[in-house]
Amino acid sequence: MSDFAALSGFHMPAEWCAQAAIWLSWPLKPGAWPGCRAEAEQAYAAFVAAISRFEPVRINCARAAQARAGEALVRAQARLDRVTWYDHPTNDTWCRDHGPIFVKHRDTGEVMITDWAFNAWGAKFPAWDLDNAIPARVAEALTMRRVAIPMVAEGGSLEVNGAGVVLTTESVLLNPNRNPGLSREQAEAVLRAALGVEAVWWLTSGLPHDDTDGHIDTLTRFVNPTTVVTVLDRDARSPGHAVLERNRADLARFRLPDGGRLEIVPLPMPEPIHRPGWRLEVLPATYANFLIVNGAVLVPTYRQPATDREALQRLAECFPDREVVGLDCRDIVLEGGALHCLSQQQPA
Repeated sequence: MSDFAALSGFHMPAEWCAQAAIWLSWPLKPGAWPGCRAEAEQAYAAFVAAISRFEPVRINCARAAQARAGEALVRAQARLDRVTWYDHPTNDTWCRDHGPIFVKHRDTGEVMITDWAFNAWGAKFPAWDLDNAIPARVAEALTMRRVAIPMVAEGGSLEVNGAGVVLTTESVLLNPNRNPGLSREQAEAVLRAALGVEAVWWLTSGLPHDDTDGHIDTLTRFVNPTTVVTVLDRDARSPGHAVLERNRADLARFRLPDGGRLEIVPLPMPEPIHRPGWRLEVLPATYANFLIVNGAVLVPTYRQPATDREALQRLAECFPDREVVGLDCRDIVLEGGALHCLSQQQPA
């Protein structure tokens, strides 16, 4: 059982709050990114370099692989003085989902780790034992308190506004492949206790052809406490069109803790990206998978000049005080995610 009493006074800060570092897990999974492994690693190193312009980067990576990974960062011109390696072996690279979810005490400022159970998106990709151990390893490395949470949840399934609301999807947290028999009421009780929120907002599901079963960070993201961006598909023939329209209608019905309405800003969807013979008919490319860092927003792009430009402009309007940086994720998304999926922020 989790000691929820230890979490009294803690909450998960919004991503735009000050950060101490971004955590990553270097891509080491054998067989990943077939046909474009070198290109995906180059794009990953460029991502690390971009983060290092703005804040420290802390990377889980088995010691034997660190020298080669470091060479990739040199080529990418990363700020190596801001990169710290941790000898933490992993099964996969999606640190948003297997990494620690940090919470912060509202009064004392203490930062603590919540350690949620991880089962590789419903046992789709064995093994996951090393990934599931990452929060405990990070807590030990940072000498930080850690609380185990008795529920399967990935970081990509949780989106907070820092002011009492968490946004998630039924298709992930209530999925029998994660939490068989868990009721909505039970899930909400855990989310409130672990994340320090008042309200839990549920969208039904996410994009088709998504290994995660519909992570919120591919769909809808807070950009301030009262505003979300949400992806919409303008092609009425698209398999995801109806789902995304339903999500927008649900967002319009939600009410903030003070009774106010959300401001909803639409984000375009990229044109469908196909990889013949791959496990996913359409890759889950989305501009909602951006990462907010100190002073900047890092946004996935997909070599689609018109929609890339539109998404960057829309997010620049949402974040007028931050630099908005596009990073090519056409190769990275082959494995089912982009920048937000790869990373986990540690609050300052």
